Amino acid sequence: MTAPKTADAPYESPRIFGPEYRTASLGILLVVTLIAFEGMSVGTVMPAVSKDLDALDLYGVSFSAFLIAGLLANVVAGLWSDRRGHAWPFLLGVGLFTAGMALAGAAGSKELFIVARVVQGLGGGAVIVAIYVMIARVYVPATRPRVFAALSAAWVLPALVGPGLTGLIAETAGWRWVFYGIVPLVVPALVMLLPALRIGGHSPTPTPSTGPRSRPLAMTLAATATACGAGVLLYGVSHLHDTPVPGGIATAAGLAVLAAGLPKLLPPRALRFGRGLPTTIMMRGVLASAFFGVNSFIPLLLTEVHRFSVAEAGVALTLGALGWTTGSYLQTRRSYDRPLLVRIGAAAITTGILMTLLTLVPGVSGWVTVPAWVVAGFGMGIGMTSVNVTAMRQSPDAEQGANSAALQVVDTLGSAITIGAGGVLINLIGHDDIATGYTTIVALMACIGIFGVIVARRMRDIP
Repeated sequence: MTAPKTADAPYESPRIFGPEYRTASLGILLVVTLIAFEGMSVGTVMPAVSKDLDALDLYGVSFSAFLIAGLLANVVAGLWSDRRGHAWPFLLGVGLFTAGMALAGAAGSKELFIVARVVQGLGGGAVIVAIYVMIARVYVPATRPRVFAALSAAWVLPALVGPGLTGLIAETAGWRWVFYGIVPLVVPALVMLLPALRIGGHSPTPTPSTGPRSRPLAMTLAATATACGAGVLLYGVSHLHDTPVPGGIATAAGLAVLAAGLPKLLPPRALRFGRGLPTTIMMRGVLASAFFGVNSFIPLLLTEVHRFSVAEAGVALTLGALGWTTGSYLQTRRSYDRPLLVRIGAAAITTGILMTLLTLVPGVSGWVTVPAWVVAGFGMGIGMTSVNVTAMRQSPDAEQGANSAALQVVDTLGSAITIGAGGVLINLIGHDDIATGYTTIVALMACIGIFGVIVARRMRDIP
């Protein structure tokens, strides 16, 4: 973002909810709120979906399918937006997201529900990228920080009310209406954004990068390989217990394809946690992997082990979002040592993850997950924002877009793999013993968190 020069200081930029930008701002915030509500709600409603569609074996896949599809859409929509404008990627993304929500509500089988999640992921991934490009081209530079701050706030309300409201809807009208209810709300958001889709922009087009991560065909192929490799890997691992030979072949093939595609989407030395920017990029994936690898299974733990209702199980996730918001706010209060904040964040996430095991101690209430997930959420709030700030500071101007995409890739891929792996563990040992399956998930995710505490110091630039 370009800050106003000293000579321009008297200029007061337009308000994002002033006459010039009001409809665009409201439309963007409504779209982001709907996507956020969907993301916050699915985790709460999945136990009901799993029971109704007999889909416990696909519990983790339902999350991973959305994330992997979104990963592919992020890269493709970004390249498309840079060359053809943001309007068509946005419209196509909205259409796919809406169709996916309707398809999920109508799903009569677990296979069709997974297809719906893929469609939702493609739409959501394209929309988020197109919205960022839209902000850059529709709003003058001085207003953009306010828009991005509003986008962050747009996730707070769904995080606070989404799980509880979803549980209430699922228990009264049925889980299908969680998906159906979002569909008509897309229309007013689209109507408000139509003028913004026709605005040419206020800033000159930046000189395009000529680096290896700016080549459309190569990046699209790499993103496709990464998404497909992750999907095949998760499929293979999930079938190792019932069909070892095909499962083993699929696992090996997925790893090979993933290894071919992923490095091309990341800065050099990222997978080796090279000092400076490479480690900074990878820390986004480390934090997301540990947190979401447990977050997605807390409702299952509470409903199956402590016999919570779906609505009650959603409260832990709701209050975890409060911890996230608090952490995000506190890290803006002054200038901090960012790598140190990331280490503290990783430590808090690990602590919160381990605290959830108290729910398995005889006589301890399941409500102990509330303070546990507030601690973990606080760690995400201070850690994730500090990673983003550091990555942008360490990025050359011509590579900020590529590194922003890399942050999203490792976040999405890390979450997809750990959630998928958790689903595999539930499938292997959790059908008859959810507690043991959950304990194993926690142990693995805590190891990732501890690894994050250790390697976060490598975020510092080479002296």
